[in-house]
Amino acid sequence: MLAGLLLLLAACSGTDGESGGEAQGGQAGEQVNIGISQLVEHPSLDQAREGFVAALEDAGYKEGENLAIDYQNAQGDVNNNMTIAQKLVNDDNDLILGIATSSVQAITQTTQDIPVLFTAITDPVKAGLVESMENPGGNVTGTSDTHPDAIKNTIASIKEFFPEAKTVGIVYNSGEENAVVNVESAKKAIEENGLTSVEATVSSSSEVKQATESLVGRMDVLYVPKDNTVVSALESVLTVANEQKIPAFVGEGDSVERGGFASYGLNYHDLGYSTGEMAVEVLKGKAPSEISVGIPENLELMVNKQTAELLGVQFTEEQQKKITFVE
Repeated sequence: MLAGLLLLLAACSGTDGESGGEAQGGQAGEQVNIGISQLVEHPSLDQAREGFVAALEDAGYKEGENLAIDYQNAQGDVNNNMTIAQKLVNDDNDLILGIATSSVQAITQTTQDIPVLFTAITDPVKAGLVESMENPGGNVTGTSDTHPDAIKNTIASIKEFFPEAKTVGIVYNSGEENAVVNVESAKKAIEENGLTSVEATVSSSSEVKQATESLVGRMDVLYVPKDNTVVSALESVLTVANEQKIPAFVGEGDSVERGGFASYGLNYHDLGYSTGEMAVEVLKGKAPSEISVGIPENLELMVNKQTAELLGVQFTEEQQKKITFVE
């Protein structure tokens, strides 16, 4: 009887070992459940989410096989964030991804136990998500979409392309923390470049067009920061700007592709992919506190060719060498 029992225990141990190896390698095995909370749908955030999922798939976590994703969208209403966070926590997900600052804040207020990753966050330290970029602490880490030179370079390019410009209009949601951080940085860069700023604030996407119209006649160029409320209604902003032949400098490469004039931008799919690679590390046993917050590695000056033609902008040979034109 004793010999039989020992053989049975050895067999069970061998089976567990094989199962654990398969799960760590991302092969068919234990089911992995991941919750995703996204504040609003717009191209930058959507691409970040798609990049995140792509990294998981490349590591062997296949949706519909050994991976289940519960994607929830707050539809731009921050009041929905907490309800979503509570659902994802109560469903005992193995990991939760938050996309946009307020979505992640709701998750971190709801759980200190489940690993939490974030992406497309302007300032995770100021938002209270991590202790520092190098040493996040707790159960949270992820990627910031703010390259230290992005806003500074974008504002400086205003003087390069429109040397006669004096006033920069800014439309943003004063209740969106990441937008406020972006605007503070932009205003500093505006002042450093000898420009002045005028602002119009909104609380919802339905107010964006009217706010932009209120700046007509008071601005030479427009700056649209990384603001989820405004960017989700970017077409209404650009309608006003293009009708009035006002150049719209934007905070994201995706917004250039949608018709903004120019930006020093980054690839949000790549940003999300980096976050997905972090998720793989966590699923394999690494604590979020051991993974430093990532930032974009590369910036490129992106200009929308059609918008430039609409505005009648001519580029020198030197300028063309450093511009990535999009249509």
